[in-house]
Amino acid sequence: MAKRKETIVTADDAVHALSKRFTSFHRHSTYQVFSDFLTLAACALSNAIDRSGFDVREQTYLETIKRYSKDEAAVFPELLALVVQAFEPMPGEVIYRDVLGELFMTLELGNQWAGQYFTPYCIALMMAMMTVGDADTLRASLEPRGFLRAAEPAVGGGAMVIALADAFKSAGVNYQEHLHVTCYDIDIKAVHMAYIQLSLLHVPAVVIHGNTISGECWGEWRTPAHVLGLWDVKLRRAQADDEAVQEVVETTEVSDMVVVERPPVTPGMPSQLVLF
Repeated sequence: MAKRKETIVTADDAVHALSKRFTSFHRHSTYQVFSDFLTLAACALSNAIDRSGFDVREQTYLETIKRYSKDEAAVFPELLALVVQAFEPMPGEVIYRDVLGELFMTLELGNQWAGQYFTPYCIALMMAMMTVGDADTLRASLEPRGFLRAAEPAVGGGAMVIALADAFKSAGVNYQEHLHVTCYDIDIKAVHMAYIQLSLLHVPAVVIHGNTISGECWGEWRTPAHVLGLWDVKLRRAQADDEAVQEVVETTEVSDMVVVERPPVTPGMPSQLVLF
């Protein structure tokens, strides 16, 4: 497969180049190439930083890549590089957008992929801004824990979480330090999409391949920001603090306190993204 040189100046240039590259595979359908790219990129990013499940993901990577010739296989790192450029076309300039969701719709893969369609980023951002509120409200919400948690029961490609990170940044709050997200999807391809994008934006998150209705969990994908930020430890401490507060609540006259119910991230969780 002949290599094509692309001039990437803007994020849109990168998305356009991605669209052309995904349709340049002649022996495989665009749907298959897109799905396999998600698998390969997710496994590569995960195994570079997270040792849990390393062997399984390495085997998945090898089983996927062997479907392609040497020249075809060499294109996949280029595709990932273009995704990175779509988020960061210029050094230090981070673009917040649902790159893979946009690409999915541009390639018209919705009908082949169980009829799925992704929320436009402008709508996701509007909803995220409404959820976060103004800067003062957001900063007040960070006390006393120092960070907020978000639960997303049907993450799709991750647009709502990306928009939430965007809203934090717009409010002057570093989401890499003050936000942790737990998100689910029943579709492994959506899980891979969200994991790739949240990893590249360095969002602390655990992306769970599971069913929020039944509570089933088939796999967890922990972003580099989660692993490097020692979020397992932070979340355990926060849970211990929450349990201590609950114990105080249970031994205090109800009339003396206002108890705020926090949504769970287990079966029965809310039907849309929430902060707590």
